[in-house]
Amino acid sequence: MRILLRNLLVTGLLLPASAILAGAQKPSPSSPGNFDGPAELPRLQVKSSLADTPAPGKTRLVHAGDDLGQTFKQAACGDTIKLEAGAVFSGRFVLPEKNCDQAHWIILRTSAPDSALPPEGSRITPCYAGLASLPGRPAYPCPQAKNVLARIEFPGKGSGPIVFAPGANHYRLLGLEITRSTTDGPLSGLVTISPQNTASYLVFDRNWIHGTAQSETTRGIGLGGSTNVAVVDSYLSDFHCIALIGSCTDSQAIAGGTSLLPMGPYKIEDNFLESAGEGIEFGGGHADGPPTDIEIRRNYLFRPLTWMKDNPGFVGSADGHPFIVKNIFELKNGQRVLFEQNVLENCWGGFSQEGYGVLLTPKSQGNNQCPECRVLDVTIRYSKIRNVGAGFQIANIPSDGKAYAKDGGRYSIHDVLVENIDGERFHGNGVLFQINSNKLPLHDVTIDHVTGIGAKWMFVIGAPTGEAKIANFTFTNNLIGARLEIESPGGGPGNCAYRPEAQQPTGIFEHCFSNAKVTGNVIIGGSKWPPKNTTVKHHAEIGFLAADKDQVHDFRLGSDSRYKKAGIDQKDVGADIDAIEAATNGTL
Repeated sequence: MRILLRNLLVTGLLLPASAILAGAQKPSPSSPGNFDGPAELPRLQVKSSLADTPAPGKTRLVHAGDDLGQTFKQAACGDTIKLEAGAVFSGRFVLPEKNCDQAHWIILRTSAPDSALPPEGSRITPCYAGLASLPGRPAYPCPQAKNVLARIEFPGKGSGPIVFAPGANHYRLLGLEITRSTTDGPLSGLVTISPQNTASYLVFDRNWIHGTAQSETTRGIGLGGSTNVAVVDSYLSDFHCIALIGSCTDSQAIAGGTSLLPMGPYKIEDNFLESAGEGIEFGGGHADGPPTDIEIRRNYLFRPLTWMKDNPGFVGSADGHPFIVKNIFELKNGQRVLFEQNVLENCWGGFSQEGYGVLLTPKSQGNNQCPECRVLDVTIRYSKIRNVGAGFQIANIPSDGKAYAKDGGRYSIHDVLVENIDGERFHGNGVLFQINSNKLPLHDVTIDHVTGIGAKWMFVIGAPTGEAKIANFTFTNNLIGARLEIESPGGGPGNCAYRPEAQQPTGIFEHCFSNAKVTGNVIIGGSKWPPKNTTVKHHAEIGFLAADKDQVHDFRLGSDSRYKKAGIDQKDVGADIDAIEAATNGTL
């Protein structure tokens, strides 16, 4: 069954034609107006295969001790620069503008042959740098640990070792270990594109990009003012800020969406992404509009539980301070974003956040640094979220400086499994969905065929009483359960969900939403929901394929479940678990 579903996914028969999941490149541009529910899908796709980045020029072999910076200056469009496998190149290296074109890329790579690396389309791991395993991380296949990568490291403070000069273009980085020396000082970014400068046509392919275990390394790849960038088949790890004594407060494996220049399209595909702050974040700073056409597929966004204070094997700073943990995937600025086939694992609160798996929160940071920022047309599907302090935060709320972004809405969330929301263990509020609107009205949100059981709260809902309601909210065919139903975020009578225990779900959906469609859902522990929804007391009544008194082991519905094909679309209620398993097969 899984093989069949995988084939359907790959051929596009199970998903819309625009979302074909094959490894082959898609045409660019594609036709606009291709939608998943209310969300428009990306119009442009980044081409990133080796065949798309030809380098027909000279091959330049660089040995340990050679002047790598001078090699970059002398290289011509179409050249391949091979760095001696196993060698270390220390410094801050600027990749210059060369005015290359699509037929003449510059490839910077290890000198190891292709046969020594994972094949194209397969994720690299630290095994290829000679490490059979990393403490606290999931095991990765490593039949023979051998260092075949070339190591580029930065020995100082600031940013480096890789910096793209203004206008840099048509570079492919392949088979490299990009890191820092073991010094303890803070480092802001390993791969940097300035927000004030543009770079274009960049491919990061099968690289291990990492900080060190206890030092402060803020960011793996900062996308800055870039266009046409792909990060594929790579392993990014050890990005974190230190609580209380550190110089930074937010870290990311990949960050973008903060530039006054055009941004996108981007492809982030088949990577291991590890950061204490966020695995991926777009927005959160000064910008003049959104990055557009972003595809995020088949990534494992992971955080080691050993970074959690008081856990066995705890790892923090050298003097014992923990790393600042925030969320896993966060959008504060972005349009036409497709997020699918991803696994998000381990997030906790206790700092300034609640440990959410996903945030869709358009923000004009500070005192209105980005009045044109927006989060629009976001599709999240065929993915898993597990071991988190909270699930989704979907909120149009002001910045700390009381400024609002431009817009937020047109979200399609479907076929997502949320496992083990545990607010107590993970120091969060234990909410499955937080839905908030303020003076910037949230609109056109569809949540369909989501399975999420075990939270403390099903919803936190907030919008100003008597003002614009949340428009066109659709909540259908979901299978959810929590100890409590709906909570207000505060604000007293000024909030539409004031005294939720008196209003009950039916009243809150009427008071907070306009044109809401809430039907075909099964709610474990629910009561007084709108008509055409079903409430049950215990998950044992659902008919899961495998469950005991306290835990569900297999979220698929058994053949005798009354909720098979009981959705308003004649499909099983809840997420399509078979499709999710097929879509994420090989992601871990």
